Amino acid sequence: MSKDSKNFSRREFCQLGLGFGAGLAALSTLGRFPIASAAEFSQNELSYLPASIQLELFRRGMLSPVDVLEAQIARIDRYESKVNAITYMHFDDARQAARESEQRWRNGSARALEGITVGVKDEHGKAGWIVTEASKTKADNRLDEDDPLAQRLLEAGAILHIQTTVPEFYLHFCTWSGLWGVTRNPWNLAYCTGASSGGSGVALAAGFCTIATGSDMGGSIRLPCSWNGLYGFKPPFGRIPTPLPLAPYSGSGPMARTFEDMVRMQNVIAHPHASSVTTLPHQELPLRYPSVKGMRIAYSPDEGWADVDPEVVKATNDSVQILRDLGATVDEVDFKLDITAGDISTAFAELALSGPLGAILATFEDRADELTTYARKFVQKAASGEYGAKAALSYQNNAIAGHEAFTNQIWSKGYEAFITPTVATPHLAADYDYTKDKPVINGKEVHPLSGPILTPLFNLLNWYPVVNVPTALSSKNVPMGMQIVTNSYQDRTAMRVAGDYALAAPQFFTGNLVPDFRES
Repeated sequence: MSKDSKNFSRREFCQLGLGFGAGLAALSTLGRFPIASAAEFSQNELSYLPASIQLELFRRGMLSPVDVLEAQIARIDRYESKVNAITYMHFDDARQAARESEQRWRNGSARALEGITVGVKDEHGKAGWIVTEASKTKADNRLDEDDPLAQRLLEAGAILHIQTTVPEFYLHFCTWSGLWGVTRNPWNLAYCTGASSGGSGVALAAGFCTIATGSDMGGSIRLPCSWNGLYGFKPPFGRIPTPLPLAPYSGSGPMARTFEDMVRMQNVIAHPHASSVTTLPHQELPLRYPSVKGMRIAYSPDEGWADVDPEVVKATNDSVQILRDLGATVDEVDFKLDITAGDISTAFAELALSGPLGAILATFEDRADELTTYARKFVQKAASGEYGAKAALSYQNNAIAGHEAFTNQIWSKGYEAFITPTVATPHLAADYDYTKDKPVINGKEVHPLSGPILTPLFNLLNWYPVVNVPTALSSKNVPMGMQIVTNSYQDRTAMRVAGDYALAAPQFFTGNLVPDFRES
């Protein structure tokens, strides 16, 4: 043993490995320091190990995919009754897959995500799985073939052991439905998890899986990532195969506890597929990026239209300061959009209902009495005949005007990225219903659908890549996040900012920054 070597305890290793920046440090020392064996890790520690660390330990024979899977199943057994994040469990198949992955690591045939567990949103899935979209009208909907995301993950060696909850037809930003009930935030069970990929966000935060699938047509990746302390990527339209090629507001993407895991997953799922005519050629994203030193970044705490909770503003300001400390020039700009929260809501309805999704939703008009309040509202709008070609033209004009506003005020002024909070308030009830409830921010009643969130603008401009990064915990122990936005298809620039931020940011899922399943 060299003179600078030492023994590494399992706890020291876990403390190093659970955050992206610390994970890099851990990986850089693996060649010099002997590491504790798998038997010395607790189940909780195994449950939260990043994929980047797992893969290295699998490669070195110090850990097996079976160990991680069983630890996460134990977490599910203990905490799922509290959070209600899972629709179906596939543990028998997963255990067989984990044993096969263990053998692949032994014989040298391991693939990119060999043995890594995935929480699969109730939208994606394997042939034979029931995918309900959280609707009683689709309670027995069984897939005839693998979804493209599931196919890519399986081809990369991932283990798909759980399906995760969503709101009905993905039409809410809090996760509850008549079919599956209320999904609760593991950081504080009283509060919203985000949606529509809410179950995926909770499963990650609770230690039920290592990475998870999401999709985003109004914030459905970024919102649960913000409310659960996660990294999540809304790729630009066309980067990921989609079953709705004429719906440019929609798209799937990765969710993870660390930046590097998010990027690894994105590299696996971002490939053309025969079922999707719009998918772009594969673009491999690096795991490491240059420093943000010298970059010019614009920052708006309210996108020029929103009322934002002071806790959110402070958390975002503090995170912006991290980027400044890293050498970036971050200017708070008076970004102007001639819109209101009501305009955002109208624009979202036009973009969603004037295309294929509207036509699909309209077919459920005769079963409206079986739907949740919020799904019924969208179905009735879709069936009203109000969202035809005129609405599609309005959506197109809004997208053009929005891009012009960003070009004139941000991109043409030399800014390479734009930062804004992800949510306007972290404090919404787990069963919040925007058709009935009246949210208040800063003592002011805000629009119930668009007022609490700051994500839909970038679905209107869905060619913009957006990364959610975690910022801080609120006074009620609910995570908050911020969005890093770049111009059309500038994925690597968004990743550069997010990656450097992740090196210096608070490391969620370490120390005291771990969900405690409190109930207040």
